[in-house]
Amino acid sequence: MAVIVMNIPSALGEEERSVVNAAIKRIGLRPQDVTSGCIYKSSLDARKRENIHFVNSVMLCLRSSDKEKWVASKHRDVRYFDEPVIAPKISCEKREGRTVIAGFGPAGIFCALLLSEYGYKPIVLERGADVDSRVKAVNAFWNGAELDTETNVQFGEGGAGTFSDGKLTTRIGDPLCRYVLTRLCEFGAPPEILRTAKPHIGTDKLRAVVRAMRQKIIENGGEVRFLTPLRSICVSDGRVTKVITSHGEINPSALVLAIGHSARDTFRMLLDSGVTIQPKPFSVGARIEHSQRRVNESLYGIYADSPLLPQGEYQLSHRHPDGRAVYTFCMCPGGYVVASSSERSSIVTNGMSEYSRDSENANSALVVSVSPSDYGNNPMDGVEFASGLEKKAYMMSGSYMAPASTVGAFLGESSSVSVLPSYKPGVADVDLNKLFPKFVSDMMKEGIRRFSRELGCFGDMGAYLTAPETRTSSPVRILRGERFNAVGIDNLYPCGEGAGYAGGIVSAAVDGLRTALEIMKSYSPLD
Repeated sequence: MAVIVMNIPSALGEEERSVVNAAIKRIGLRPQDVTSGCIYKSSLDARKRENIHFVNSVMLCLRSSDKEKWVASKHRDVRYFDEPVIAPKISCEKREGRTVIAGFGPAGIFCALLLSEYGYKPIVLERGADVDSRVKAVNAFWNGAELDTETNVQFGEGGAGTFSDGKLTTRIGDPLCRYVLTRLCEFGAPPEILRTAKPHIGTDKLRAVVRAMRQKIIENGGEVRFLTPLRSICVSDGRVTKVITSHGEINPSALVLAIGHSARDTFRMLLDSGVTIQPKPFSVGARIEHSQRRVNESLYGIYADSPLLPQGEYQLSHRHPDGRAVYTFCMCPGGYVVASSSERSSIVTNGMSEYSRDSENANSALVVSVSPSDYGNNPMDGVEFASGLEKKAYMMSGSYMAPASTVGAFLGESSSVSVLPSYKPGVADVDLNKLFPKFVSDMMKEGIRRFSRELGCFGDMGAYLTAPETRTSSPVRILRGERFNAVGIDNLYPCGEGAGYAGGIVSAAVDGLRTALEIMKSYSPLD
């Protein structure tokens, strides 16, 4: 297929042809040996402000695959590349009923899409509304309307990622990550997500992509039933025999649980139904909001205004000697802090950016790791810990206005406001030390002081903290085996972030694909 030549530097504004030629020269080939070439991935290296540049991986197609494999074997910075494809092994075993997928976030969407393309005609149950109705409901809540507990930032078509930066970075090395990005482009995502090291779609463009994927699933014979929450399941002889929804019952061949990290009522229902669930570590904290210009200056110095550079973004972490970590998460350049509650009389924050990333502020979660040793070893103890913070935040502000303070006030130092908080429906200035357990607030402070030595914007005492950030990942894991089915239940498939097996759009999508492939191994599609 091709070879990938890695670690090719390029100056700001350098033309692609020049970068490709440098890759050809690096591996000792002649231009006539190459049939085509392009930049495969590009990342910004801003570690030295006097030498900000891009580092590229270049894809080269040679005249034969044998030549490509030979070149890859001879050079340390070259690897053979074969475009990932899906070749499912499909069982001949027949089963009554259709595959039911609970949840239509990234895991549910990709699972449903792949199954629909091979004749399985899945039924998707989504407790929230379609993406267009969802946008209206969320905007109404941000502007003072009553919270809809079924259609909000957490629940509805596209999952929680629909109201985010649409980040597509992941730490998993699964070759299906590339497949996910390729399919997203097929449904309208910007093609540059295939080339940038830190791809993002933006919440505005992601909504159109999600809508197009749903339409394809339906064209393939699948169904997507909105405002249809999964209420309960019946398990008999190690199988799910009945799925009970708000609109009736279904006898499924299999049930995929792509329920998302905020489906707390569903976690409780599953536990009551005999499904094995464990608590798992996650993180809590607040959103820290800086001026985007200050972030750019901290990263790029005198090049902060260069149109050749992307909006600055960062990822910082620090671990205390006792093992506890504080880190930044889901950084949203040119974005907004958004109200993300899914339960009444509770407050949850998150970050969101549109594709252009052109808002005045940048924000990131500043969070501290917590584990069962902090909150208890019962399956729902982590859920209760996070829920307690969310309810306490509501009590402290007296409304859906989020508890907030300047960084200086949180640290006990003098400060004047340098950033106007973007959170809607507004913030209430409080002492955030009274919201968090002491071990959380102490670690957040340690992180701010440590990060201020790495990035100047963290030394801004007038930056704002808006709290709480509690939905960083699922607080539970629904145990499953090697075939992806739940422990002791043959046709129940916990999947994605809510089940504790992913952390972000791409990893959740990959888990959805892998779940679909396991289902195909187990039984055949519909006639």
